[in-house]
Amino acid sequence: MRWALVIFIILFMLLQAMPALKRIGLGRLPGDISFRLGRRQIEIPLASTILLAFVALLLGKLI
Repeated sequence: MRWALVIFIILFMLLQAMPALKRIGLGRLPGDISFRLGRRQIEIPLASTILLAFVALLLGKLI
């Protein structure tokens, strides 16, 4: 239960930070999927997620 809460909080923080992350290039990497479905823009940031997970892993190893 505790890990589910932690994951939910991290996802919420990432969703709030997405506009700032887009300004530095995350969300537009090769491997990120973006398409329109009707009037809705759908984005699936696969490469950005892998990159952020790798950075978090490195930070976790250093600390």
